[in-house]
Amino acid sequence: MADTTNDAGIGARIKELVAEEHRLRTHPNPTDDDLASLRAAENELDQCWDLLRQRRAKTETGGNPGDAKARSVPEVEGYLQ
Repeated sequence: MADTTNDAGIGARIKELVAEEHRLRTHPNPTDDDLASLRAAENELDQCWDLLRQRRAKTETGGNPGDAKARSVPEVEGYLQ
């Protein structure tokens, strides 16, 4: 797993999750475990994007990007886009 304590590590984890998501979505006969893994990858991907956005916002406003924290799935999923 990539280091998610810096932007590069978060970006690397996002790439890993996108590849996993693609692999699971293109599986011809997904099992229940495949579908559960897909949901987990989607959730973690949303959390990674949220964390990256938080870090960038803190940097742009003169804050410490290290203060950004991963939020829970329900919190991230509840945001309006």
